[in-house]
Amino acid sequence: MFGILLIDKPAGITSHGVISRLRRIFGTRRIGHAGTLDPLATGLLVVAVGPATRFLQYLDLEPKTYEAEITFGVATNTYDSEGEETESKPIPDDLNNLIKQKLHDFIGKIEQFPPAYSAVKHLGKPLYAYARKGEEVELKSRSVFISQFSLDSLDGATGRFTVVCSGGTYVRSLAHDLGQAIGCGAHISALRRTSAGQFSADDATSLEETEPSDLIPVKEVLVHLPQIQLDPEQVDCIRHGRPITISDRLESPKAALLTPEGNVVGIGSVVKESTLHPECVIPAEVFDQLLSTP
Repeated sequence: MFGILLIDKPAGITSHGVISRLRRIFGTRRIGHAGTLDPLATGLLVVAVGPATRFLQYLDLEPKTYEAEITFGVATNTYDSEGEETESKPIPDDLNNLIKQKLHDFIGKIEQFPPAYSAVKHLGKPLYAYARKGEEVELKSRSVFISQFSLDSLDGATGRFTVVCSGGTYVRSLAHDLGQAIGCGAHISALRRTSAGQFSADDATSLEETEPSDLIPVKEVLVHLPQIQLDPEQVDCIRHGRPITISDRLESPKAALLTPEGNVVGIGSVVKESTLHPECVIPAEVFDQLLSTP
């Protein structure tokens, strides 16, 4: 099996837990995902099965869009409702206006600190491993880009927001930082990823209903790259890691490489104006199968 799955992740399970279940469903350990979702979060999880895992890094996964529910007045150590309360303050009477005023400060390129309870690595270990032991680690900020952070509705202390952001953004941190900016604290009480680049949660299937027929061919998810159909001689070159010469000039630095039958076998990078070097190639054991598949 070889392809991409769009899973609608339920709440209460880690992204790794989703992968573990899929490995049992598909009978292979060769499954990976792009863009981790917290256990609390639901929504789109892009998954690759079989040799398609090699192509995850080339997928169009930005920007990411979220529907976030933020509860004000309480801050937690995990920045979401699953953590321990660290601060509780009264809600300002003019919360609606304060939110709208402060949201402007979060638009564009910003520096963001990840939550202490996160999978960001420090000296080879995830931050949550230190946090669970009570060990303090000096967090490092990183640049993220927020295209949209807007209030859709406010009901008492709970607001519903739309967030459009770059990869690597922690919406939990956005909620926490917004609460700090307003002065009453805040945390994520619900979160759903609705899209990532070209992919939408509307097209995703539930974990329980997922089956092999839901696999999307890799060719269909690399439409943002030029696609070059190779002749048999070029296919043989790619298979053995040798560069090929192409007649067309490419505007993109990378291209999807297809067999004469239209199956993706790799990604080529432009090393000269008309020369492509195989940067990523499917395993040798699946080459023959793809070459014989129309």
